[in-house]
Amino acid sequence: MDADTTNQSAETEPTPLRGIPLAVGAVALSLATFMNVLDTSIANVSLPAIAGDLGVSPDQGTWVITSFGVANAISLPLTGWLTRRYGQVRLFTWSVMLFVAASFLCALAPTIGLLIFFRVIQGAVAGPMIPLSQSLLISSYPKANAGAALSVWAITTMVAPVVGPLLGGWITDNISWPWIFYINVPVGLAAGAVTWIIYRKRETPTIRVPIDKVGLGLLVLWVGALQVLLDKGKDLDWFASSQIVILAIVAAVGLFAFLVWEFTERHPIVDLSLFRGRNFLVACVAMALAYGTFFGNVVLLPLWLQQYMGYTATLAGIVLAPVGVLAVLLTPAVGRAMRRGDPRVLATAAFLVFALVLGMRSRFNTDAPMAVLLLPTFIQGAAMACFFVPLVTLSLSGLSPERIPAASGLFNFARITPAPSALRS
Repeated sequence: MDADTTNQSAETEPTPLRGIPLAVGAVALSLATFMNVLDTSIANVSLPAIAGDLGVSPDQGTWVITSFGVANAISLPLTGWLTRRYGQVRLFTWSVMLFVAASFLCALAPTIGLLIFFRVIQGAVAGPMIPLSQSLLISSYPKANAGAALSVWAITTMVAPVVGPLLGGWITDNISWPWIFYINVPVGLAAGAVTWIIYRKRETPTIRVPIDKVGLGLLVLWVGALQVLLDKGKDLDWFASSQIVILAIVAAVGLFAFLVWEFTERHPIVDLSLFRGRNFLVACVAMALAYGTFFGNVVLLPLWLQQYMGYTATLAGIVLAPVGVLAVLLTPAVGRAMRRGDPRVLATAAFLVFALVLGMRSRFNTDAPMAVLLLPTFIQGAAMACFFVPLVTLSLSGLSPERIPAASGLFNFARITPAPSALRS
């Protein structure tokens, strides 16, 4: 393979940023992450309005969320390959700008078909944004402060899914649903421009590697089949449906063929060798379970409140808002504790709190007052603060800087893959 133009040698790590560039760069990367994660949940409470305005059923409207998730799940594992080919900074900036363009088109969509199509584009270009914002932020801080860097990044990642329903509900009730996409335009333009100004001289080495077309095709096949299976399973009575059986066979055979091909391909589209590390493997599995639990709550609770309790979109968002309070307050402390504590202990404690919260919500009924609905939401913030940073730290421990984008992409793939299942369960 031929080396392309490089800005630094592969062995040289970029020096940490300091002062104003560090603060402004961290804010820009966090805003881009916030905007990305926000779009996984901001449309949740707006689905009834979107479906009604475009003349489709609420069930069809849920594809607005699912289409984004499926495209995002397919593009996330490609982050490592795309980074090697185009460089972190260039890839991140282009992803942000294309995300802004797709958001603008989503707002203008006159039909549900076009809206879903633009959401697919939005989800596809969004894939590298979160892994690369994490990678660029870590490289901005000294190694000793990696926990603090991840804490800054994690706050936006955890709070955005909570702010999404609240903001989406307010916009839907007081303006109109297209504005849940229009708000990405100024945020994305600012984040992309600032990131390019600060980080363009810190571009990573690029290598022109051939495109693994077979691996890419198999990835799209099995991930797409799996995501549709998870999305449509409940509606079709799972394996009582021949369609679900066919999707399951396609996903299983596609996954097996993908694994065989990627482990034997000289230039694989996805670096599966990362899973040979125990820390990375365990952290990915734990994140898939934990985020699936969290996302399921974020998606289903607002819909239940609107459909069965008569809440407005704004009130449904307010019920979820307190989850961010403890998350924001405790995340910096968790980052400091990572320097001297065991991240496995913190993650385990978070899972126990999740179990408590779900136990409390299992007793909800349509007569539940607002105070009863808010209490587990507030407690859940503690679990969010204690599981995200430790698991991210475990997943990246022992990896060289050039492998972090690929690792982060696969880790975030594990994070968002359960989302369609949580949405429709």
